[in-house]
Amino acid sequence: MKKTIVISAVNIRKGGTLTILRQCLAYLSSLTQQFRVVALVHDRKLCEYDGIEYIEMPWCVKSWGRRLWAEYVTMNGISKKLSPVYLWFSLHDTTPIVKAERRAVYCHTSFPFLKTDIQDLKFDPKIVAFSLFTRFAYRINVHANDHLVVQTSWFRDGLAKMLKFPSERIIVARPDGGQATASSAHWCAPTAVPTFIFPATPDCHKGFETLCEAASILENELGRGRFKVILTINGAENKYAQWLKTNWGEVEAIDFHGFVSRKELDRIYSEAAALAFPSRIETWGLPISEFAPTGRPMILPDIPYAHETAAGAPLVRFVEPRSASALADAMRDILSGDLSSFKALPAADPAAPVAPDWAELFRQLLS
Repeated sequence: MKKTIVISAVNIRKGGTLTILRQCLAYLSSLTQQFRVVALVHDRKLCEYDGIEYIEMPWCVKSWGRRLWAEYVTMNGISKKLSPVYLWFSLHDTTPIVKAERRAVYCHTSFPFLKTDIQDLKFDPKIVAFSLFTRFAYRINVHANDHLVVQTSWFRDGLAKMLKFPSERIIVARPDGGQATASSAHWCAPTAVPTFIFPATPDCHKGFETLCEAASILENELGRGRFKVILTINGAENKYAQWLKTNWGEVEAIDFHGFVSRKELDRIYSEAAALAFPSRIETWGLPISEFAPTGRPMILPDIPYAHETAAGAPLVRFVEPRSASALADAMRDILSGDLSSFKALPAADPAAPVAPDWAELFRQLLS
């Protein structure tokens, strides 16, 4: 009789978490001769792979009340019907109440570590509420797990402390791309107008206002036409984006470019003078590892996630995350060609337990 693996991912529908779900099920699809694999999902069309059994639960994403009912009531019933379950692996932060020999949770959400303020409350009170709620939700039933899975060492340390969960049972599984390495630093004075790129969604914790104010400072000092800042928002997406456009829409250097495709973003990366990434919280910070192979400068917030993701990059300068003047200083140095304050960061491998791929992750979860 095959052992049963259950993957619960009913809240995952888009973005990086959907990529994780697809990668997970794609790997498990290759093991269905050895294991029975059951996936609890919002819509199987988002992640359909051969050999996987699906239970669709679209109703539970309509409210947090339904989500909690699914986690702590519905899934308990499902686990009893599927019994015996060898491994129940939840891919979205919360620990369901289920009957299983082994249990694990993939922790994505770094919001419990976001330092919120009045501005966050003004533009997106849901983020403030979510930050507070996830601090509570992570704790529910968490010690029933054999393992937690995270993408970074800083997040492991934070969760271990916050949840009083043994760090030796928290596995670091970095996303594809891994270290932000480049063969060498690569910088020469651009022949065209130097461009700074900041690819991000219009969420108030991303720190767009810091970069916009830095651009305003530099434009007033250097004059128009000396540089450009590309933002992947158009200024109309939400209340926060509209506020940004209202306050800094007259700054000629700022290009409210809007959403870009993967192909277009790669082109912008290839032509940009530098990455400016002032986000106040990320679990990983994917644009950092995407841009680092260019070998060109990156201006990053002096926050643990940025230090870890940028490890191995050749030209990095850390600044206070909400200091527009410090960000403007770093941008000014890039424009003048003075990179003496930009340093190479040594590569750093996370301490064990670590899983470089899905095969190793499941080896640890199943053993």
